[in-house]
Amino acid sequence: MATLTGMPITKVAGGGFLTQELTSNEVFTPEDFTEQHLLIAQTAEEFANQEIVSRIERMEHKDFAANRELLKKAGELGLSGVDVPEQYGGMQMDKVTSALIADRIAKYGGFSTTWGAHTCIGTLPIVYFGSEDQKKKYLPGLASGQTVGAYALSESSSGSDALNCRARATLSADGKCYLLNGEKMWITNAGFADLFIVFAKVDGEKFTAFIVERGFPGFAVGAEEHKMGIRGSSTCPLILNDCKVPVENVLGEIGKGHHIAFNVLNVGRFKLGAGCIGGARNSIENAVAYARQRKAFGKVIADFGLVREKLANMAAGIFTGEAMAYRTVGMMDAAIEQLGERHDDMVQVRKVIDEYAIECSILKVWGSELIGYVVDETVQIYGGYGFVEEYPAERAYRDARINRIFEGTNEINRLVITGFLLKRAMSGQLPLMPAIKKLMDEVLSGAREDGAEGLLAEERKLVAAAKKIGLFAAGVATQKYMQAIQDQQEIMGAIANMVIETYAMESAVLRAQKLAARNGEAVAANAIAMARVYMAGAMERIESAAKTVIAAAAEGDMLRSQMAILRRLSKYEPFNTIALREKIAQKVIESGKYMAM
Repeated sequence: MATLTGMPITKVAGGGFLTQELTSNEVFTPEDFTEQHLLIAQTAEEFANQEIVSRIERMEHKDFAANRELLKKAGELGLSGVDVPEQYGGMQMDKVTSALIADRIAKYGGFSTTWGAHTCIGTLPIVYFGSEDQKKKYLPGLASGQTVGAYALSESSSGSDALNCRARATLSADGKCYLLNGEKMWITNAGFADLFIVFAKVDGEKFTAFIVERGFPGFAVGAEEHKMGIRGSSTCPLILNDCKVPVENVLGEIGKGHHIAFNVLNVGRFKLGAGCIGGARNSIENAVAYARQRKAFGKVIADFGLVREKLANMAAGIFTGEAMAYRTVGMMDAAIEQLGERHDDMVQVRKVIDEYAIECSILKVWGSELIGYVVDETVQIYGGYGFVEEYPAERAYRDARINRIFEGTNEINRLVITGFLLKRAMSGQLPLMPAIKKLMDEVLSGAREDGAEGLLAEERKLVAAAKKIGLFAAGVATQKYMQAIQDQQEIMGAIANMVIETYAMESAVLRAQKLAARNGEAVAANAIAMARVYMAGAMERIESAAKTVIAAAAEGDMLRSQMAILRRLSKYEPFNTIALREKIAQKVIESGKYMAM
């Protein structure tokens, strides 16, 4: 056991939530924020409201001097160096703080993109993989915002397939530098960044990362892309024409660039997920403000049931997303704390984050799809005004779309989730196979466990049922396809959907249970209602995904028997979601914003 903010957090292996039952006191939730967490969250939110919002129009019109001003101000406040060690000018704070800043700074998608690219994928490769000289040279400027970072992995022919890059690096005749040739596409911050993490293949074979300064000979930036959304961020191609990069600017080991690319993306994914939840929270405030003043048929539209339904669904999603995000980073911090004296060792910290690659991908997929839903419904509430640029719904709608593509598309991340789970199961790192066998024995014998008792017992039983459905469907599929399941992307995606929804359900229930235990069920009634509303929809999605998997893996009598088992596993009494949503919506409308309680 390790302690985080004075509370016990159980060490859980990545993906272990599928087989391990935790209590609400064993996971971190927003209710466990320390005074320091809350102070930093307030600082980030005030920075967003006072500094970012006032510069939105400048950034929308590509006045990128505003972006640089904001990065410097964020650096002065310590927001940009939260993941940088203190000896290199950073704050080196916990991952909860890192996620909190990403969450609270998300007032405007254009700058969130700028800031995320700079502080995360533009800086962390040097934090985790840089030599001592590289860290001393570059990290202080990046932490302060004086130097702006960027990350150059994608190419026109290799977006998701990043390792198939065409950029080449050749050692010069005198052995003093590498000559880089090629082109990189869709590089955030490219128009004004000073420093780039660039990936190329040495001798056309060894995938390697390089630290490239803007002023290096042979380095050029192409024309600014004109994008559908996030217009306040810079996106340009890079042109490398015998770009001279000193050998001392090789980052990490030659041929090991994939370790850098994939490890740093894990951090990018959990931060992106947290930022999406913050963005969704902003949108619901706009939606409810409009709904409270817009009149139709003689009353405000906030009184209409179908509008209230939308607001309630948004709130339930935000409640669940917060629970998922801070549970994930809480697990990371607990594992880092268990390192003891090695907690300052960036190699060990990186390995801890890599352990939770599954949860990082879950958070990225779920968060990006939540904000997509929220901004879409916000446009719907605004009606025709939602389609007009001068109202906030239109820009948020455009800005949110990219999140399902950033940091690996959601399709790739779904394959990562299922692929990593199966890989860990096959290697024995995760006891999925014993859990599947135990479940199969249980369903064949007809036995049924009574399940949980006490506070939110029925909700916890539903979570247990969700885990069983996912394990059962995954067991059916792996029995049918064995190792070839990796080639069945639709099945892999459906399994990922069940995993994602199970993690979301359990996170929401554990958070609601914690709130009820601390404050009483009456005080926590809104949180319980939001958890129940989310669970109702999640169970439908899990059952639908399970049917898809089973139908693809069986037929005839076998299909009928397996569907009978699925019906038994998914049998439950439905919640009255209309009544629950009415209570949630009333809370949102009265408060003018999302509230957990």
